[in-house]
Amino acid sequence: MSSDAPAGWWDSVRIYLHPRPLTLLLLGFSSGLPLLLVFGTLSFWLREAGIDRSTIGFVSWVALAYGFKWAWAPLVDRLRIPVLSGLLGRRRSWLLMAQLALVAGLSGMALSDPLRDIEQLVWLAMLVAFASATQDIVIDAFRIESGGTRLQAAMAATYMIGYRLAMIVAGAGVLWLAAWVDPDDASYQHGPWQFAYLVMAGLMAVGIVTTLLVGEPDPPQRPAADATREPALLRRLPGWLLPLVRWIWSAVLSPFVDFFGRYGWLALLVLALIATYRISDIVLGVIANVFYVDMGFSKTEVANVTKVFGVAMTLLGALVGGVLVNRLGVMRILFTGALLAAATNLLFAMLAQIGASVPMLVGVVAMDNLSGGLAAAAFVAYLSALTNVQYSATQYALFSSVMLLLPKFLGGFSGVIVDRIGYEQFFTLTALMGLPVLLLVWLAG
Repeated sequence: MSSDAPAGWWDSVRIYLHPRPLTLLLLGFSSGLPLLLVFGTLSFWLREAGIDRSTIGFVSWVALAYGFKWAWAPLVDRLRIPVLSGLLGRRRSWLLMAQLALVAGLSGMALSDPLRDIEQLVWLAMLVAFASATQDIVIDAFRIESGGTRLQAAMAATYMIGYRLAMIVAGAGVLWLAAWVDPDDASYQHGPWQFAYLVMAGLMAVGIVTTLLVGEPDPPQRPAADATREPALLRRLPGWLLPLVRWIWSAVLSPFVDFFGRYGWLALLVLALIATYRISDIVLGVIANVFYVDMGFSKTEVANVTKVFGVAMTLLGALVGGVLVNRLGVMRILFTGALLAAATNLLFAMLAQIGASVPMLVGVVAMDNLSGGLAAAAFVAYLSALTNVQYSATQYALFSSVMLLLPKFLGGFSGVIVDRIGYEQFFTLTALMGLPVLLLVWLAG
């Protein structure tokens, strides 16, 4: 019988009991935990502390570390950490380093009161963002090297579940914890936020213990074609310089040369689409938690509706998106997702007019997160199709970084814009930002 024969239903389900998908569930939790702690949840904390909207917008730039991870991804992909790599292996040593840095950064953030030293808090948030982006790079490489096609699908699924569970914990969980120990929800106290962030630092033990217990994946077998693609000029270099330049070519330059070589001038169109596809969602997301505070929603209301119910709607949207992509193709759903993601921003303008209505908030969050999940499913499928398996870690880091750079940069000005034109006009503006994306999807299709 051929080894490629389709597995039965029970075998397909049982694959989730394989150690690697279970490992990716736990690593997905470790990966998803830090993001909101330096982005959405942090903005809620700062606004409750009375920090002005403009400053909060600029503080959101710490998340740009995720947009530049392509710059050091080749180093993480190839370099070994002295001593530690010999004990744990290349992937696990980098994972442990990143996770320990996350514990230190989150603990430092917990002990920093933004009213007394916001600069210290921002520097620590930058450390967390950099360590988190590094952890993401390593986990992507760990997953790719850990199994064949059938395991990849299962690992991607369990990773996403772990990641989303962590986002609930880092979003709703932090707000619940802070509200639980807050003696007076009407006034700012540093103690509740300190407690909540220290708990988050402790939860990084999930990733650390997993890293210490799992086995190192087998080193990838890189095709011999790498050497044949080297420019002839490299062979003319002095012998002492050749190994370094050859490493730079193979690890740093080849993934980018491969991408532009495959797509030619269309690569610029593709990169423009990647850079702007999530612009409506991300620019709005920078100020969303500040908006909830200003509207008068409590921490518990925001936690229940936006962090739990909202994540559930995102997962549902992703499932629907996956089915529609399989049935109708990537580009059609990519276009539909972009259209819906922009249009639902207008619902936030309606909420700004109505005020602190929980039923309206539920409706807005449901529509926004459903459309966002659908768009994300199509976008991940699109990015995966662009990636050359030989350079998957670096190229995927490039694509996901490009996706974040422009939106997060523009999002840093969101507080200034809201101060000048108000929430209603700002949300309308973010919806209009999505219109050029529709043209780019049409041209790329």
